Amino acid sequence: MNELRINGQRLWNSLMDLARIGATEKGGVKRLALSDLDRQGRDLVVQWGREAGLSVTVDQIGNVFMRREGRNPSLPPVVTGSHIDTQPTGGKFDGNYGVLAGLEVVRTLNDLKIATEAPIEVAFWTNEEGSRFVPVMMGSGVFCGAFTLETAYAAKDIEGKSVRDELARIGYMGDQVPGRHPIGAYFETHIEQGPVLEDAGKVIGVVPAVMGLSWYDCVVGGMEAHAGPTPMHLRRDALQVATTIMQEVVAIANRYPPYGRGTVGMVQVFPNSRNVIPGQVKFSIDLRNVSDELLNTMHEEMLAFVAKTQAATGLSVSIERVSYYPPCPFHPDCVNAVRAATAKLGYPTMDVVSGAGHDAIYTARVAPSGMIFVPCKDGISHNEIEDAEPGHLEAGCNVLLHAMLERAGVVAA
Repeated sequence: MNELRINGQRLWNSLMDLARIGATEKGGVKRLALSDLDRQGRDLVVQWGREAGLSVTVDQIGNVFMRREGRNPSLPPVVTGSHIDTQPTGGKFDGNYGVLAGLEVVRTLNDLKIATEAPIEVAFWTNEEGSRFVPVMMGSGVFCGAFTLETAYAAKDIEGKSVRDELARIGYMGDQVPGRHPIGAYFETHIEQGPVLEDAGKVIGVVPAVMGLSWYDCVVGGMEAHAGPTPMHLRRDALQVATTIMQEVVAIANRYPPYGRGTVGMVQVFPNSRNVIPGQVKFSIDLRNVSDELLNTMHEEMLAFVAKTQAATGLSVSIERVSYYPPCPFHPDCVNAVRAATAKLGYPTMDVVSGAGHDAIYTARVAPSGMIFVPCKDGISHNEIEDAEPGHLEAGCNVLLHAMLERAGVVAA
């Protein structure tokens, strides 16, 4: 079976065909969750699935499962997938590649008349991006019980339209209770969305885990005063104190390599006037690492530094953790299946811990899960210029094919 390969040109053509739905002038895709364009994209992928002989099940949050039967239908299916909703300025590959790579695996098995012991399924999950409705990774989150179906249904976009109403409107509110769909193992193939693989000259990223993250809101309170008459030693400058904390965010991340991350991405300065000493600064803090232990250490160091800074300066400093996602290690059986497939096929590879969230984080709560990364040009994603080499996409799909067959089992001829 080592010689098995997918049809790379067919995979590429499918990606380009799906990308026409919601295509933007800059070459990207805008296909927001539960919009009319999302319905068109769903309809096309479901049509392709049915043409490949797959049966289709839709659950109550709109997750779609397309099934190729195995010799033993009582076995839980080996599932692969991702999402087809995009960012407002999204690209052709984020999420879409994982779904269509799964479809290409099925098409290849059909072409070669290969039967599997366990069923194989291709899934796509509702509202992974969270760009129209919050929370992100909504469909997989409801599926695994991270939050309730009613919570998801009640979510509204900026126009006040609810998930419940939009699901019904586009015709993708199914009957199956989320989470009742069995999964024996889950694989997700994805562009890396970062620069590591390209920088290292590797074709395949074996993903052992996804980083955990802690998000905080921090507020420093000082006193507004005139920039000219107020001497430096008598100022209560909220911005200068805030920037000290911001520098510590970066320092903490650098103390815990290689996966420590520290980012301040949003800053609001009051009153934001050229000749007024800032009286208040609000800013975000994003800390990430690959283990609970390291992330908790970073958390404690951040809180200690804030307390020390407040005591030293006399300014008020408040910090609140507003979101926390624990690190997600993937199942050794799935990670090893990806590793073995990559070795069998001879692709240059390395381990890459994901810094972004994926549906596989939630599937990992209910089934053995793993991920496969391929490079994207310049590490750019969530952008209309997002790009990937056809050969890399083909390689990732070949790895997916062999990893899924290892888990599903091939029926002897």
